This record gives sequence, C-alpha cells and structure tokens, in this order.
Amino acid sequence: MTENDPRFSAAFWDRRYSGTGQVWSGEPNSALVEEVSLLAPGTALEVGCGEGADAIWLAGQGWQVTGVDFSAQALQRAAGHTPARLAGRITWQQADIRHWQPGERPRYDLVTASFSHFPRPVRESVFAALADRVAPEGHLVIVGHHPGDLDTAMPRPAEPGLFYTADDLAAGLPGHEWKVLTRTARPRTATTPDGTPVTIHDTVLTARRTRASRWG
Repeated sequence: MTENDPRFSAAFWDRRYSGTGQVWSGEPNSALVEEVSLLAPGTALEVGCGEGADAIWLAGQGWQVTGVDFSAQALQRAAGHTPARLAGRITWQQADIRHWQPGERPRYDLVTASFSHFPRPVRESVFAALADRVAPEGHLVIVGHHPGDLDTAMPRPAEPGLFYTADDLAAGLPGHEWKVLTRTARPRTATTPDGTPVTIHDTVLTARRTRASRWG
C-alpha cells in the first residue's frame, strides 16, 4: 500500500461521485456535531468535505467555512446540496490536501477532517499540516475509523496502517502548543451491508491550540 494506490487519487473519487446515487448519508458527522456544538462560530476549514454535509452543517451554525476536496465531482455535489441561504457562508475549493499550500497560509478558528485515511507517513504529514493551520485558541477536530473496527463484521480494508487511535493523533501534537480536550474511541451503532447491526468506534481527537504556530 502506497500513496500512489488508486484509492488515494482524485480520479478514483471522481468516478465514485459521478453516479446518480448519494454516496454518503447527507447527515453531518455526529462526532463533529458533538465536539463543535459548544464552540463559538468563526472561520472553519473542513478537509475532505465530500458531498458537503459537515461543511453545510457548520455554515448553518454560523461558521464561515472553506470546504476542500480533491474530487471535482464531490464539490459539484456539495455546491448543489447547499441551501441558498448558506451559499455566502461556504467556499468550495478543489485541492489535494497532501500538497495544498493555501495562499498566505490562513489560520482558522476550526480545522476538521473526518475519515481521512492515508498510509501512516502521509497521514502524519497531512494532519501536522492541518494542525499548523489552526489559529491560536482555535480547535482541531479529527474523526476517523478506529483500528478496533477491524475485529468487527463491518467491512474495512485489512490494512491496519490506514487506521489510527486518538493517542496516535495526540502524539503528533507538540504538547507545549496544544491542550487535548477529547481523546476517545466513540461508540456508535452501524449496519453492515447485509443489514446486521454492529457497534463500531470512531476515533475522536479535539485539541485547542494554546499558542501561535511556528510560522506565525
């Protein structure tokens, strides 16, 4: 498994989003909702935004959102799902987060990514770059599939290196710059493709930056 695996390409996801059916539920990530609901709205960067449910929810809570994805098809769907009343609160931007260098390196009050699963060296680089874009006193929220799910009936790639715990994520944050607020494996009920209910766990990390970043 390498970064050049077709699953990690924009072309792969463009094909997946080019069909007529909805790929995801259209509902915001429940872990994100739980972690962000009590935060004061500001500017937000939502990475790997897909069809836009999380970004749209954030905009509806008063955030000014930049939604980024490397799939043009995903962004077309996201824009099409955006209510007219929220259109001015969301900017959709096509970019590959592995290489993205936003102009003048803006800071955000919230940076979030949900279910972004790359090989470990790429993942660590990507998440470090996202953390670096959080403003002082801003928050980083990362949600992913927990490696414990490999032992459930829920279909997951048999590639443990794609998955991570909250401890793995926290270890990548410089302790003198961050305060970890949530570090957990959050249970939820899901349904397997054959209709069997199963309990799975989402890795959830929420951390607040307590001082300026190195590029400040």
